[in-house]
Amino acid sequence: MEEEIRTEIRKKVSEIYKLRKSSETFHPGQDNVNYAGRVYDEKEMISLVDSSLDFWLTAGRYADQLEKELSKFLGVKHCLLTNSGSSANLLAVSALTSPKLGDRRLLPGDEVITTACGFPTTLNPILQNQLKPVFVDVELGSYNIQADIVEETISEKTKAICIPHTLGNPFNLDKISKIAKKHHLWLIEDNCDALGSVYNKQYTGSFGDLSTLSFYPAHHITMGEGGAILTNHTLLKEIVASFRDWGRDCWCDPGHDDTCGRRFSWKLGSLPYGYDHKYIYSHIGYNLKVTDMQAAVGLRQLEKLPDFIRSRRKNFDILHKVFLDYENHLVLPQIAEGAEPSWFGFPILVRDDAPFNRNDIVNFFENRKIATRMLFGGNLIRQPAYEDIDFRLADSLENTDLVMNNLFWIGVYPGITDEKMDYVISMIRKFFKEFQ
Repeated sequence: MEEEIRTEIRKKVSEIYKLRKSSETFHPGQDNVNYAGRVYDEKEMISLVDSSLDFWLTAGRYADQLEKELSKFLGVKHCLLTNSGSSANLLAVSALTSPKLGDRRLLPGDEVITTACGFPTTLNPILQNQLKPVFVDVELGSYNIQADIVEETISEKTKAICIPHTLGNPFNLDKISKIAKKHHLWLIEDNCDALGSVYNKQYTGSFGDLSTLSFYPAHHITMGEGGAILTNHTLLKEIVASFRDWGRDCWCDPGHDDTCGRRFSWKLGSLPYGYDHKYIYSHIGYNLKVTDMQAAVGLRQLEKLPDFIRSRRKNFDILHKVFLDYENHLVLPQIAEGAEPSWFGFPILVRDDAPFNRNDIVNFFENRKIATRMLFGGNLIRQPAYEDIDFRLADSLENTDLVMNNLFWIGVYPGITDEKMDYVISMIRKFFKEFQ
């Protein structure tokens, strides 16, 4: 009887989706061409409703399945879901401070090599764990860390490297991975903007000791809110799970007891022998879990990911061909050898000698309902939140400042239909006509 009711509910949900879809229209110049957004159909809606009918309000069967499917897709042993990509970064860095890592544990004052060019939550966990960021400038064109100067930046206090694949464009993983291995440094890949990117025929997010993903609506797949941490190290997986789940030492899934078979026979810390393992805490942790309803959406999104990646690459290639005509005024994106980006956006750097500036072209697009974005925080150390932080500079951040002043990006996500893309191209041509 219940299954018959569920079947009827699924049919009604599908009808609602089709009604909404049939009313979608695009009026050039009146409707927005967004830089990103959720792309879904009735499958995500049905999966969400199905999970809500289970009324399992924390992580459950959908979360378990999504963790397995993400691990399989990326070729990484362990995946742990969390409530956001920002939390994923926090958990990844925090995990490296665990006493369980012995001599390799990160301690307050230890250095972490990163960039000041990007999103705040790559940097924030370094500061929140009382570590010291060491900022290396970025390359123009790729807007990734200057891999050639990373090794000379290492000091006796350097313990880790934590850097993003900017806008889905893989950084030089070959060089950075070798440096990390040579100097016994932890490597965290911030893969939040790069799900599906490939480097030397291997997915990004599978190279580092830890990697992170975001499932915010702007990203490659979405659960509304959500993120993930991936690792091939079983100990790191256990530590991340502990930090995510209140800092507890127990690794039982929600709704399960005595997975270890020793629930009342542990002796840890100065607690009495046999204290309930479910209430023993080995880390000062958080509660950053995900719900099964979010994971139910994520599963259906993951099925679409290969098509999403193809669409992003197709849209990028179309825009690249158009902007090539104006390369005398612009620095166009550059891709490392062996890299196949799953693009998050199309970055455009206005040259200093161009007859217009970034504000001119951004305002032109925005006034015509074409969404633009800066490269997140620009130069983060110039942001008010970071005025008083303790950091070290590897060199000047000349290119990072140039990005802050001259760069913007536009969308390539799968929701940009052929009709919308034709409109974007026409507006690009219109803007540059004045300068030919």
